[in-house]
Amino acid sequence: MKKIGIEKGLSNIADYLSSEGYSVQTLSGDISNNASKYEGLDVIVTADYNTDMMGFSNTSTKVPVINASGLTQEEVKNMIQQKTTR
Repeated sequence: MKKIGIEKGLSNIADYLSSEGYSVQTLSGDISNNASKYEGLDVIVTADYNTDMMGFSNTSTKVPVINASGLTQEEVKNMIQQKTTR
């Protein structure tokens, strides 16, 4: 079972992924300050809250990060599948 970290505020995506069989963990606080805690996850899904006005994020983690801003639940799921099958 894939472990997905979901940024707080994306409960609709978290609920959908849980119903699709993923293990979902809601991430609280600033992701860039807690990146080391998330190394056990397969993917982190964010809501674009941790980027600056130019769209850059300085989060450094080996875990793939998906920006869910503007994506449907199904698109997020497809991106998770793409990121975790490499």
